[in-house]
Amino acid sequence: MTIAENTGFIKKLAIQSGFDYCGIAKAQALTEDARRLENWLNQGKHGSMAYMENHFELRVNPCKLVPGAKSVITLLLNYFPEQKQKPASPKISKYAYGKDYHEIIKKKLNFILGEIKESIGDIHGRGFVDSAPVLERSWAVRSGLGWIGKNGNLINKEQGSFFFIATLIVDLELQYDDPFAKDFCGTCRKCIDACPTEAILENKVVDGSKCISYFTIELKDLLIPEEMKGKSDNWIFGCDVCQDTCPWNRFSKPTREDSFAPIPEVLNFSTRDWEELTEESFKIIFLHSPIKRAKYTGIRRNLQFIHS
Repeated sequence: MTIAENTGFIKKLAIQSGFDYCGIAKAQALTEDARRLENWLNQGKHGSMAYMENHFELRVNPCKLVPGAKSVITLLLNYFPEQKQKPASPKISKYAYGKDYHEIIKKKLNFILGEIKESIGDIHGRGFVDSAPVLERSWAVRSGLGWIGKNGNLINKEQGSFFFIATLIVDLELQYDDPFAKDFCGTCRKCIDACPTEAILENKVVDGSKCISYFTIELKDLLIPEEMKGKSDNWIFGCDVCQDTCPWNRFSKPTREDSFAPIPEVLNFSTRDWEELTEESFKIIFLHSPIKRAKYTGIRRNLQFIHS
């Protein structure tokens, strides 16, 4: 097949596999992004997330991840839920309503990679989803899928920002999409003004060390800092404030992925239900959920903090 035919085949395959969007960019070093990332790390905006300092060269150069890389394929998978949590309940970020996206997306990426090899030839590639040193939002912009909002999220003009971003890096030359050149946030500051902890700064910089998601998921300390008291807005896993207030998310549509259907307990648990939850029940209910990442002790800590 020709380069154009290979490109069309991969994009069609991506949609057939359940992804909502697919864009492709030429594999090359992200020099400008490297400077921004280095500056962000030097300012300590990653808090205790020391893993973000690791593998710097891999993060900014896809050829370090896949030798001979020629193309970076970016895929978006919508996770916006149709249902909402019971009012006044401890809040869970929407991305964690259903099954763990890592498991779901990795299967899709492996399937796509297998189909490419079977139909196009013995190419080499690797799939990534959030757990490897890839600057997926930068690649999404370069692939024409959207722009980076002031809250640091990728925003798609047609459906907003409630997407998981996956990446396939391959040593196959393909047709490349034009980068998304315009920023449609304009003068809007809704996400900046709405952030309970003032973690969203100017110039599209997010202080990860002040983000509610950081405190409720990433922070492994037994106690959340006292200065955060009264600012958690009832969140016990993640935070969606900046996305919920973004005008572009009025275009969000319910996900078509059955695996992201909400776990009943996520939707229906009251504060009392969460407080009475045993560790054994936690492990059973959230066995295949992203919530298990915080562990039972983390959820207990977060519950105690929002009511302290």
